[in-house]
Amino acid sequence: MSLLFSKFTLGKLELQNRMVMSPMTRNRSPDNVPTDLVNQYYTQRASAGLIITEGTSPSPNGLGYPRIPGIFSAAQVAAWKPITDAVHAQGAKFFIQLMHCGRIAHPLNLPAGARILGPSAVTAAGEMYTDAEGMKANAAPEAMTEADIKAAIAEFAQAAKNAVLAGFDGIELHGANGYLLEQFIRPNSNQRTDQYGGSIENRARFVLEVVDASIAAIGKDKVGIRLSPYGVFNDMPLYPEMEADYTYLAQQLNARGVVYIHLVDHAPMGAPEVPQSTKAMFRKEFKGTLILSGGYDAKRAEGDLAAGKCDLIAVGRPFLANPDLVARWKTGAAENAPDFATFYVPGAKGYTDYPALA
Repeated sequence: MSLLFSKFTLGKLELQNRMVMSPMTRNRSPDNVPTDLVNQYYTQRASAGLIITEGTSPSPNGLGYPRIPGIFSAAQVAAWKPITDAVHAQGAKFFIQLMHCGRIAHPLNLPAGARILGPSAVTAAGEMYTDAEGMKANAAPEAMTEADIKAAIAEFAQAAKNAVLAGFDGIELHGANGYLLEQFIRPNSNQRTDQYGGSIENRARFVLEVVDASIAAIGKDKVGIRLSPYGVFNDMPLYPEMEADYTYLAQQLNARGVVYIHLVDHAPMGAPEVPQSTKAMFRKEFKGTLILSGGYDAKRAEGDLAAGKCDLIAVGRPFLANPDLVARWKTGAAENAPDFATFYVPGAKGYTDYPALA
């Protein structure tokens, strides 16, 4: 009996298999509202045990990229509802990833009145695509005041409530890949001298307060988090205390009883590898569900599940290019290759037109 295709209990949910569709930004939501095309995309892939949406902003301030969805307005909640209904009808469970981009942003991508915020006024290296003017340097963020921090925590909690209202089974807090939550964790982007900066206890405070507020809003069985120790994306350089800092985070998240930790390893895409010792540390310190991701195929996924290294396997680009990936991995069928040129452009091409098996 294959573990990969066996059922699994996540909190109070029964998943139809242990395959998770990773959150992947697709930029198909004009005016930050998901459309029928978005519905089609997720529904096509609902043979997964769990789908985690693309990064979805809890706040106008969090909309760093063009055409990413939000979950802070009534129109957005209403637009997500038929999508969650359709995904559930196909058997998958569905979490929304809450992604506040923080300093990874440009004013041309934000609505009027929105602000670019970060833990400190430290601009990220790199560029950001805008529909209006193409590539632009990342903008300088404002250092968040304590009032800004309280407001952002409240926005995450309200977004969690909105997600449940829209029919999602839970939320994944995006504490990875150089976005706002990780910007607080990492010492290069967090140069604060107050209770939110300095020691890891202080740098982790904002993340843990967001976790606590989300749990208070919708319950710990509906709150997961994504982390990227050793990730360097969006100007997050490695630093010596990484292992110790993430051990502290693992312990604190375990104490709060979040339903899962989703670890990112982007080594297959050229990033530094997450050491096996770090993955093993999370397995030891965190008693909830552990999701591993990073360049998996069916054989390696089965092997890591059988070895007890994790409970669920998250898969990105293969799911993007293969709406019926579960069936292909089950039968050993060939996979469609992803079309990199259409990852982030509007329209159905490279989004909902990948062929399924006959």
